[in-house]
Amino acid sequence: MSTNIVYNSINMNYNVCLAIIEDKEPLKRFILRRIKKLGLIKVSGQLLFQALIVKILQNKSRTRKAEIIKDNNLDISDIPDEKKKLVKSVNTAETIKLLQSLDPDLIIVNGTRIISQKVLSSVKCPFINTHAGITPKYRGVHGTYWALYNNDAENSGVTVHLVDKGIDTGNIIFQKHVVPGEKDNFSTYPLLQLAEGLKILNEAVMAFMKHELQTQKVKLTESILWYHPTIWQYLYGRIVKGIK
Repeated sequence: MSTNIVYNSINMNYNVCLAIIEDKEPLKRFILRRIKKLGLIKVSGQLLFQALIVKILQNKSRTRKAEIIKDNNLDISDIPDEKKKLVKSVNTAETIKLLQSLDPDLIIVNGTRIISQKVLSSVKCPFINTHAGITPKYRGVHGTYWALYNNDAENSGVTVHLVDKGIDTGNIIFQKHVVPGEKDNFSTYPLLQLAEGLKILNEAVMAFMKHELQTQKVKLTESILWYHPTIWQYLYGRIVKGIK
């Protein structure tokens, strides 16, 4: 859904020539890679959280998500078929060939796996990403959740940044604070971040079109890569800290 929202928002103001959609990484491969990085116990806790807690939160949050979509005029309609191109991965030779044939002025990234340096250097234009967190302190996933979990609400927000070969380490263009309400929870935080992120993403595109795109000096020095919480981390945060 987020890719549809980003496409429709940008396309309303600018001409998006094509949306390149990559297949999801096979789940087994993803899990094995994550176990190698984080260990079996932690990944098992993450899987339990997603299988049990996330499903409950998603079911309870349908009305709230509809409110966020309506209040922020988010367009969730599908991308037209003629504007989509499916690829196996963002990092394949097929994708590089496609990008070079398009010769775009600007590439907007949303929800892909880490983009290789080979892809980033295959065309001359910049890549811009909207990240659901305040970087560099909250790289990875679920930046608002972890900020609240860490009693760091002032760093709950969203970042628009240039993409480099690292994970959410590119130079910052804009950042915006996100304040969840009482009706929000882990399931709705990313949608709130997306709604606010679209505002600064459109500002970034406008600045680029006017040849005025600039990056900001990093205010935070702490840099941490965050992952999905485990089921025991979430339950501790919910019971002890009141973080939903």
